[in-house]
Amino acid sequence: MQLDQSTETRINQWLNGNYDLDTKNQIKSLLEKNENTELTDAFYKDLEFGTGGLRGVMGVGSNRINKYTIGTATQGLSNYLLKKYPEQKISVAISHDSRNNSDYFAQITADVFSANGIEVHFFTALRPTPLLSFTIRQLGCKSGVMLTASHNPKEYNGYKAYGEDGGQFTSPDDKLVMAEVAAIKSIDEVKFDRNDANIKFINEEMDNLYIDKITKLSVSQDAIKRQKDLKIVYSPIHGTGITLVPKALQSFGFTNVNIVEEQSKPDGDFPTVIYPNPEEKEAMTLAMNKAKAIDADLVLATDPDADRVGIAVKNNKGEFVLLNGNQTGSLLINYILTAWQEKGKLTGNEYVISTVVTTGLIEAICKKKGVEYFSTLTGFKWIGSLMTSLEGKKKFIAGGEESYGYLIGDLVRDKDAIVSCAFIAEMTAFYADKGSSLYQAMINMYLEYGMYKEDLVSITRKGKSGAEEIKAMMNKFREHTPLSLGGSKVIKLKDYELDKETDLVNGQINSLGFPKSDVLQFITEDGYVVSARPSGTEPKIKFYCSVQAPLNKAEDFEATEAGLNNTIKHIMTDLQA
Repeated sequence: MQLDQSTETRINQWLNGNYDLDTKNQIKSLLEKNENTELTDAFYKDLEFGTGGLRGVMGVGSNRINKYTIGTATQGLSNYLLKKYPEQKISVAISHDSRNNSDYFAQITADVFSANGIEVHFFTALRPTPLLSFTIRQLGCKSGVMLTASHNPKEYNGYKAYGEDGGQFTSPDDKLVMAEVAAIKSIDEVKFDRNDANIKFINEEMDNLYIDKITKLSVSQDAIKRQKDLKIVYSPIHGTGITLVPKALQSFGFTNVNIVEEQSKPDGDFPTVIYPNPEEKEAMTLAMNKAKAIDADLVLATDPDADRVGIAVKNNKGEFVLLNGNQTGSLLINYILTAWQEKGKLTGNEYVISTVVTTGLIEAICKKKGVEYFSTLTGFKWIGSLMTSLEGKKKFIAGGEESYGYLIGDLVRDKDAIVSCAFIAEMTAFYADKGSSLYQAMINMYLEYGMYKEDLVSITRKGKSGAEEIKAMMNKFREHTPLSLGGSKVIKLKDYELDKETDLVNGQINSLGFPKSDVLQFITEDGYVVSARPSGTEPKIKFYCSVQAPLNKAEDFEATEAGLNNTIKHIMTDLQA
């Protein structure tokens, strides 16, 4: 393929600009080898600073994660902070995960902030994302940055930017930060000269404070004391969870925690997995093998920055099975509300949050328990933003989303796998104390509220052409709404980009009342909910499917589940027709 003019212009800017010699030599090597596809992907655009920050493949180029794109993002964020807080002392916190170069990118971020006269609270060793959010709130920082690409493959890295509430930026601040980053036209505008006087280091005192505060959230200490020797297997999947999850479980009172040694060491190459993602069965294999070997009661695994957690439990046949994010989230919400109810802690002023693509079971649980329920757009930043707006007015109990992210208590404004691991273990102890496994507790939940089943299909494409293909798919769905899905008539279309809910039976149109987001949702007459959502950080589209049916007796669980799985298959076939 030929290089287009805008790509060539960016390449020449890097070759002639104030970039280091090694970077220029790598570009020249690609040009000499006519690696035009790679050059196009690396330079066809500037890596977009989105509402959550940056995420991309590491390497040279304007569309890659490197010293210069990280520096530009930090300069833009610095400019925003200096304008938003004039004549105020501004401080930020910085942390990083175990990915290759995360520590280096954290140093670059600290350099640029400090050069702009901003005080930096710097974690000298890797730490989880939720601890950064906690630290921003605890130290009264105006912002914070986490260097991570979450659960993406090892070639990726990223930059998550946070506001003063400890949550990721939402409107209008997200757009203001993005505008400041976009306004930087030359690398010469970025201040890379570190000012050591503006950098302070964070030690383990913050770890201890966080552990102490989340332990005070525990609801079922008596059950834990009786079940403290539950066999728990934990894997950090080569990430940051190793720094805090074992401490949290110990602080809650659990004494039999078994670490998956092959995955205990932080390593940005993630040598034992293809993807360091607890949503993937392959990433959980070593933990499940260890659980089988020692006949464990619970398996926990966290992603590299420890904001997501996957779990495995024994089914009624004694086999270890993975639970998906909707199942774990529903179990957690049901457990916490039940435990609060038993302790007489529910006053009527509490609330729970999940997102529009998360199971409707959580809302059903809240309704029956008499606890207010809120729904937000996809992404935990919206949950955090709503929490901040309700702070001091209502009591947040818990929240969660289908992508394995949960939060208990209001100490943090992002998903938190540390507190979630502790509460999943506590939940297991609570039910064990009543003579029930977690799997049996899930079936009992379905008997009470109906059985909900969800699945997610992701389609990923590469580079510029992939992004265009994803966009075309969304346009097709907008222009040609499916008439039926899984044999059930589509009766409602929700278009969050156009802020429009259309009743396809009577033609009535209403506003959704959400901020605009490129999400389409189809609702059928049988209560099936199907959502289509492109990723904001990579050329990927996700299809979320949720179906439901009554479960009349426990013996029908497997047959009902099989029927729902079959319905989901039909729906996914219809979507890709």
